[in-house]
Amino acid sequence: MLKEFKEFALKGNVVDLAIGVIIGGAFGKIVDSLVNDIIMPIVGAIFGGLDFSNYFLGLSKAVNSPVLAEAKKQGAVFAYGSFLTVVVNFLIVAFVLFLAVRAMNTLKKAEAAAPSAPPPPPRSEVLLQEIRDALVNK
Repeated sequence: MLKEFKEFALKGNVVDLAIGVIIGGAFGKIVDSLVNDIIMPIVGAIFGGLDFSNYFLGLSKAVNSPVLAEAKKQGAVFAYGSFLTVVVNFLIVAFVLFLAVRAMNTLKKAEAAAPSAPPPPPRSEVLLQEIRDALVNK
């Protein structure tokens, strides 16, 4: 059973999948930083200079803090700013993946459209052509 598990775990597809998950996690962190540190501050500046991630509604009377992290400690909050940040994050990831798939499909189409060179004729055919040419030249 251990041998079968080792064969399964070390197959190329499983290793490729593991590498994809690790790279996907790292890519997710890059996109999070892009959204939180670059895009959302610009959006926040357009909408009045406020930190967009702090947009929320308190769902209880005990919530009176203007900062989301503190408000969550005070009670239930409807954090629509955080949700919007995650939606923007998703749209960026989806767009980048769309561009990657589109580029791969374009490469596949170009590869399929390029005519391949015909295979060289067999040696016997070449010899027959040489004999024919020699007889014609006589």
